[in-house]
Amino acid sequence: MRMNANKIRVHSRAFAAKLSIFLLSLGVTATFIINLCSSIFGCGCRSWWAGAAQHCNIHTAGVKHCPWCSYGNAGFLSALALILAPQFAICFWPGAPAWKYRLLLSLAAFPVFGALVALVYGMVSGYWRT
Repeated sequence: MRMNANKIRVHSRAFAAKLSIFLLSLGVTATFIINLCSSIFGCGCRSWWAGAAQHCNIHTAGVKHCPWCSYGNAGFLSALALILAPQFAICFWPGAPAWKYRLLLSLAAFPVFGALVALVYGMVSGYWRT
């Protein structure tokens, strides 16, 4: 019986570590996703604490509108979910890579998958078409 209790403790600690890494990654992604939006689309979005989408080009008539913002909250949250999905997978992937590697990979997944999601949104919406 003692062996099972030890296994449960080890699994609980491993799960807690993976969850902590994911929550940290989620926090970084949620905090800076609007900055990534602005960097990729050049749409005028700013940090959450500096006005967010208040200066986005979706508020300007006659110009192409930011793909993440033009689809409303559902479009923006979908982009966020598509970025968080690989981060979640990295954090909870079976095996025992050191927490440092999981954290590094999960944080690196934000700009990589963010750029891929933005590329798809931009192509589907025709944002970069002249």
